[in-house]
Amino acid sequence: MSEKKTTQKRVVLFTAPGCHWCTTAKNYLKKNDVRFRTIDISRDKTAAKDCERHGCRGVPVVMIGSRWICGFDKNKINRELGIKG
Repeated sequence: MSEKKTTQKRVVLFTAPGCHWCTTAKNYLKKNDVRFRTIDISRDKTAAKDCERHGCRGVPVVMIGSRWICGFDKNKINRELGIKG
């Protein structure tokens, strides 16, 4: 019997201290068992410039695979990760 193995896209969450929407995004990803890496743009200026280069002027920014999502857009996150709901 073979099991179908699904591979999750690489997910990176760009955040900043004290950001309510960053906490919301982090909790949402955890609730949906999404593995992700967090990068604090206040400590990583290169990451901050990458976000700006992709049109994102604030946080959170969610990078899923090669797709950049500016802000906490649950519909786009769900679509990219195949989350139902």
